[in-house]
Parts: sequence; structure tokens; C-alpha cells
Amino acid sequence: MHLDDLNLFIQVARSGSFSAAARQLALTPAAVSATIKRIEASLQRRLIERSTRALRLTPEGERFLDTCEALTARWAEGTAALRSDPGAVDGEVQLAAPADTTYQLLSPWLAPWLVAHPGLRLSLHVSDRLHDVRRESVDIAVRYGTLPDSGLVARRLCSGPRIAVASPAYLRRRGTPQTPADLAGHDCLLWMLGGRANRDWRFWRGRSVRGEGEPVRVGGALCGDGSLARQWALQGRGIASKALCDVLADLEAGRLVQVLPGHRGDEVPVHALLPSREYVPARVRVVLDQLVERFADLQRRMDAWRAPR
Repeated sequence: MHLDDLNLFIQVARSGSFSAAARQLALTPAAVSATIKRIEASLQRRLIERSTRALRLTPEGERFLDTCEALTARWAEGTAALRSDPGAVDGEVQLAAPADTTYQLLSPWLAPWLVAHPGLRLSLHVSDRLHDVRRESVDIAVRYGTLPDSGLVARRLCSGPRIAVASPAYLRRRGTPQTPADLAGHDCLLWMLGGRANRDWRFWRGRSVRGEGEPVRVGGALCGDGSLARQWALQGRGIASKALCDVLADLEAGRLVQVLPGHRGDEVPVHALLPSREYVPARVRVVLDQLVERFADLQRRMDAWRAPR
């Protein structure tokens, strides 16, 4: 049963005639009669007593009329409220992001920023796994790497290389690798990729990614997600392969240093994914705009850090 069916029943009840209701609704009397029969069959109740002179609602029809009028009134109120202030920034936004992105990039500014938007509520889904944006009702998903052809709307946030990093304490203790092949003799901090520990790292000489690069089979006793790899690197446990955006603050502060500065890993683009570009609520747009602004600043810092010194 649809909203149009409810409105048709109301019109029939008010006009007292299939023909009069049909004229007002620009339908045929036969179409109106068929709709009433379908409603009655759905409810298993007779709603209208028919005679050659007039129509009369049964007691069940009277109760159903009250229900129809209440439902259509609620519908009208709800749609009017939504249309009255399409730019209102209130309600809940579901945001999914990897752990390092959340802790390093989002957490420092999210809470203070929300003070300026008291009607906005933000629910964070923190995980390195790829979220199904449509199935999980996520409004925005921050995703690293090359995107599959999923039909989602993608907004590029930033892009930078994957690099090898370690703490100064680890390098003093174990020495500094001079070539990618030297990593085979070091404690490398692994992360899970497709359910397996990613032991196959690849490096390119210089700033660009051309050709196949140099593959290196690395080993290590510790394996976790990207956030753990960074924490272990800060603790001096080994060498991590991380996206530059995840460790830029650590490099700027000297907590980590780049290993093999003449080499780089693959390019890691970062995108914000939305399920659709149509009818994006203002609350989602304002969060997306803030993400774009914050990541643009991060891109400028990455470019400055990579500039020849």
C-alpha cells in the first residue's frame, strides 16, 4: 500500500463518489474502484458500502480514514521540515577511516571543530579494513591506495609515497641500511594485507615510480595493523614501511627518520568516498569540506618535507 492509495481513499471518503474522486485525481472511475478493492483485499476488511445512490464508510472504513489522515499529515509535516532548511548542519555523520588516519590526522582537530557545530554528531568507524560504504550506511569513508571501480563518488584528499622509517635509537643499535637488500637483515615491522603478513616490499630509486622497482623479502617477529607498525617503530622495535602522511608529524619532530632516503615505495593516494553525489546532506558536506581543507594542509607539508634541501 502506497501513500497515493491513502490519499485516494481520503478523496473517495470526502467526495462520497468514485466519479467525483476520479475527476479530482485525474483518474478513471474504474481505476479508483480498482484501487479501493485492492486496499480492501490487503486489509481483509470492507471499508465502503456501495449503493446506486451513494457510498458510505463502514465502521472499519471510518477508523481507516482516521489513520490515513493522520499518516498523510505526518508525511506532509516531515517533508516540509526537511525542505524548510536544506542547509541545516545537524544530525549524525558516519565517518570510516583507518586507525592511523584517525589518531594522527583527525583526532587533534575533530573535537574542537565540533564545538562550532553543536547540532552535529560524528560516529567514527576506526579500522584498516575496507568498509562497504553502501551496506554499512557510512556517509564518508577515508580510503588509502588505488580505488576499485565501485561506482562510489571519490574525492581525492592527498597523495604521497610509502617510505621506510625507523627510530634514531633503533638505527644506532642496529645500523642504517644502505640499500633495499639490506632490509633482509633487519627487524621489519609487518602489517596484514589480505589476511597475510606483508613480507614483500618494493622500492624505486628517486622520486618517481617507474618500471617494476626492486622487490625485497623482509622478515620480522611483529605483525599488526598500520597503527601498530608506527607505534612499534617509535618504540625502536624495527623498520616500518608507512605512507608518508601517516608519519609526517613524527618525521618533522625527529621521532622517526627516513631509512633509504634515496628510495621510495609505491604512491599512496588518499580519497574520501561517498555513496552518491546526489542529495548529499549539509551535515555530510560540511564534514567533507573540512576533510578536504585539512588534507590540503597535509599535502602542502608533505610537499615541503620532500622538497630538496
